[in-house]
Amino acid sequence: MNPNPTPQSLQKSGQTEFQSGEYPAAAETFSAAAIAFQQLGDELSAAEMLNNRSVALLKANQPKAALEAVQGTDQTFAQQGDTRRQGLAVGNQAAALEALGDKKEAIRLYQESADLLKQAGETDMQAVVLQSLSALQLRSGDQLQAMASMQSSLAAKKKLSLRDKILNALLKVPFRMLKH
Repeated sequence: MNPNPTPQSLQKSGQTEFQSGEYPAAAETFSAAAIAFQQLGDELSAAEMLNNRSVALLKANQPKAALEAVQGTDQTFAQQGDTRRQGLAVGNQAAALEALGDKKEAIRLYQESADLLKQAGETDMQAVVLQSLSALQLRSGDQLQAMASMQSSLAAKKKLSLRDKILNALLKVPFRMLKH
């Protein structure tokens, strides 16, 4: 291995480890990449590597460390006007909080993430976040809000699969019944 790897080579190695399911190793490599990017003064890339670290740590079942890794990265992206990555960072915080059992804050952050992603025009990512929000609301016993979030998720998608179309039609039934 190269004794002085570049931040980009560390990033690529972390991605390879992640794709191979080597989540703890990927988390450490992403951390090294974040440090290397920081040393170059590239705060945006460093923040992205910390988000990658967070996802790898979640996959490695280390939600507390995942939350610590992603903390503050949303502000870094916000300061640079990168609404897309800000929304993703907030979503990563929500996922870590959900794994830690803080459902109320996770729900709030999932909604914030979805709003940011909508603002950034990232409707497919918004749909994914809204699906996570819906699943958490369902597990929290808020069935009506879960259905509304799932319906919003489907509305955000550019193209619906057959399964999505059927689900969308089914979700409209309870809301029609509430109107009468």
